[in-house]
Amino acid sequence: MRPHPRILARAVGASVRTSKGWIARWRAAPVVPLSVVPLLLALPVGPVAMGPLSGQVTLENVLSAPFHEGLVAAAGADVIAWVANDRGSRNVWVAHGPDFIGAPLTDFDGDDGQELGGLQLTPDGRFLLFTRGGAPNRSGWVPTPAQDPLGAERALWWVPSDGSAEPVEVEAGAGVALSPDGTRIAFARQGGIWVMDLPDGEAREIARPRTGGGGLAWSPDGAHLAFVSSRGDHAFVGVLDIETGEYRYLDPSVDRDGSPVWSPDGARIAFIRQPSEKDRLPFFPRRAGQPWSIRVAQVDSWTSQEVFRAERGPGSVFQGVSGPALMWADGDLLVFPWERGGWLRLWSLPASGGEPRLLTPGEHEVQRLSITPDRRRLVFDSNRDDIDRRHLWTVPVGGGEPTLLTPGVGIEWGPVETGGGYLAFLGSGPTMPSRPFVLHRDGGRIRPGGDLPPGFPGDELVVPEAVVFSSTDGIPIHGQLFLPPDLRPGERRPAVLFFHGGSRRQMLLGFHHRGYYHNAYAFNQVLAARGFVVLSVNYRSGIGYGLDFREAEAYGADGGSEVRDVLAAGLYLRSRNDVDPDAIGLWGGSYGGYLTAQGLVHGPDLFAAGVDVHGVHDWNMGMQNFVPDYEPAHHPELAKRAWESSPLSRVEQWEDPVLLIHGDDDRNVRFSETVDLVRILRDMEVEVETLVFPDEVHGFLLHRNWLAAYRAALDFFERHLVPE
Repeated sequence: MRPHPRILARAVGASVRTSKGWIARWRAAPVVPLSVVPLLLALPVGPVAMGPLSGQVTLENVLSAPFHEGLVAAAGADVIAWVANDRGSRNVWVAHGPDFIGAPLTDFDGDDGQELGGLQLTPDGRFLLFTRGGAPNRSGWVPTPAQDPLGAERALWWVPSDGSAEPVEVEAGAGVALSPDGTRIAFARQGGIWVMDLPDGEAREIARPRTGGGGLAWSPDGAHLAFVSSRGDHAFVGVLDIETGEYRYLDPSVDRDGSPVWSPDGARIAFIRQPSEKDRLPFFPRRAGQPWSIRVAQVDSWTSQEVFRAERGPGSVFQGVSGPALMWADGDLLVFPWERGGWLRLWSLPASGGEPRLLTPGEHEVQRLSITPDRRRLVFDSNRDDIDRRHLWTVPVGGGEPTLLTPGVGIEWGPVETGGGYLAFLGSGPTMPSRPFVLHRDGGRIRPGGDLPPGFPGDELVVPEAVVFSSTDGIPIHGQLFLPPDLRPGERRPAVLFFHGGSRRQMLLGFHHRGYYHNAYAFNQVLAARGFVVLSVNYRSGIGYGLDFREAEAYGADGGSEVRDVLAAGLYLRSRNDVDPDAIGLWGGSYGGYLTAQGLVHGPDLFAAGVDVHGVHDWNMGMQNFVPDYEPAHHPELAKRAWESSPLSRVEQWEDPVLLIHGDDDRNVRFSETVDLVRILRDMEVEVETLVFPDEVHGFLLHRNWLAAYRAALDFFERHLVPE
C-alpha cells in the first residue's frame, strides 16, 4: 500500500493553495470557509485507531435481491405488470386483482445482458406487450455484452397476461404505441411509420415523413396518429390518417413542437412549443430563455392557438417529469409541469386558456406521475415535506389540497392506478431493496413480488443518516452518511465519498429507484460493513432542491462549480472525529466519475485514492456524445470554458492512485476518455489501474460486471486506504 504520511500543516496549506486557484478562476469565496478552519486545527496529528473490518455483508448477498422496475397497470382491469431483474435474468411479472399474487410471465434465464422494457397492457388487461433487447447505437448495433456468437436484436413481444400461451415475437421497431382498443400497434422503423394488427398481422408502412416520426399518439377512435417530426433546429407535430397514409402538420413554425395529446373527443390536439435556440449546448446552466408555451389545434382546420405561455425569467425553459409532459384531463383541463417559483410542480388550466392553477404547492419537486383512468386525479411521487425521500401523493386535476398516500420512512415511486381503483407502485427503504406494492383499500399494502432471497442481509444493513454541510461558497449540500456498524467511540476509520452520475439525480435515504443507483447504494452498504465511513453527496446541479440548485451558476462545462462541493465534502469528513484524515477516498460513475477525477486534481492533499467509473475527463469530447455535430472550433468561448472545467486541463496536479473502470461499448461516455487519461497518467508515472468490460454499455447490463467492478473497487480502497 502506498503510504500517505501527511500532517495537518500540509493539509491546511494544500487547501489554501487550492483556494487561490479558485479565486483566480471564479472570483468567489475560498475553498476553506472560516467555519471549517477551527475544525481542521483541532484534528489530531498522531496515529489513528482502526477497528476490525466486518465481513457480515457481502457483495453477492446485498446484490442478490431482484430489482423491480417498469410498473404498468391496465386502464380497464385490475392487472399490473413489471420487470424483475434477478442477478441479470430479466423477466416480466404480472399480478391480477383483487389478491395481486405475482407470478413470472416469461422464463428468460441467464445473465445475458438483454434488457426488458416498454411494458404496455391492453385496456382489458388480457395481453401484454414488451420489448426485449437494448437500444441500438447510431450505427444500429444492439448491445451484446455477453458476446453472444449470434449477436442480439431488439424485438417486440406479445403474451397473454394469464400465462395461457408462450410469448411470441411479433415485430421489431421503436416508439411502439398501442391503439386505444388494444388491437393494433404503431411504431417507427427505417424512417417510416408502420401499423400492425395484433398479434400476428402483417406490418405495413403507412407513411414516410421526411426525418421520420416519433412521439406516436393514437386518436381516441383509432383512425389517426399524431407524431413528431424532428428536424434539428425545429420540429413539427403532424397528424396521419391510418387508412390513406395522408398526413399534414399542425401550425408549422420555426420552433420545436412536441408532446402531442388528443382531446377525449378527438377533435383537438394540444402540444408544447419550445423556442429554437442557437448554440444551446448541454451541461451549461440554463435558468431562463425564451418562454415555452402550450398550443391547442383544431384537427379539421390545421390551425392552433396559444392557451398558455410561461412567464419570463426562471421557469421559462421547459422542464419535464418522468411521465407525460402534457395530459388532457377531465373537465377539459390540461395538466403540465412548470418551474414557476423555482420548483418543478404540477399545474392545470382550461384547454380554452385562462389562469393556470398550482396543484402541488410548496417547496418540493414532482418526479414521476400518472393520471387515473377516469382522468380526474393525478398520482405522483414527490419529496414534499421529506426532502431526501420520495412519497406518493394524489390531487384532483381541478385543484385541492394534495393527499399523502404513503407516509413513513420508506421511499415510494412510479404510482399507477388500475381500472378498478387499486394503486400500484414501487417502494424501498434503508434496508429493503425495491419491491412492487399495491395499496389496499383498507390502507394496507399487498406485496405481489414475492419474498426476498434467503441470503439477503437486510437485518445487517445500516440506516444512513441525513447530513447537511456547507459548500465552500455557503451553499447547503445534502448527503447520506453510512457509519460502520462496529464503529466504537474514539476510533477513526478510512472514509469514502460517493458522487452520483447524471447530474440530474438525487440520492435518497434508502435503495434508489434507478437500477444503477440501486446497485451503488448496495455497494455503499458493503463499504460501511467493511469498516469505511461513507458519505453519498447530492452536489449542485442535481435535482430535488429546486431550479437554482439544479441550474447552479458555473456548473458542469461552464466552470465545474460542483468541485466546491467535492472539496467541502472531503473537508467535512476530515473534520469528523471518526474519520482518518489521511485516508479519504472517492468514487463515482459517469458524472460522478468526472467529479472523482476533479477531486483528485483539485485536492491531491485532501484525497488519497479514487475509483473513476466511465467518467468524463474532457467536456469538449463528452458533449459530442450528446450533440454529434458539436465542433469546439465553432464555439471558441464555450469550448474554452468547457476545457478549463475538465480534469484534463489540470491533470498535472494528479498525484494519487486511481482505478478506472469502463465498458468499451459505452454510448454515454466515449471509451476514448479513459484511454486518453490512462496514457497521460502513465506518462506522469501516477499509479493507475484499469478494469475494462468488452462490449459493455454505460449502465452495465451484466450482473457479473457489476460484481466485478465493485469487487475491484473494494479491493482497491482496502489496499490504498486501510492501514496494514
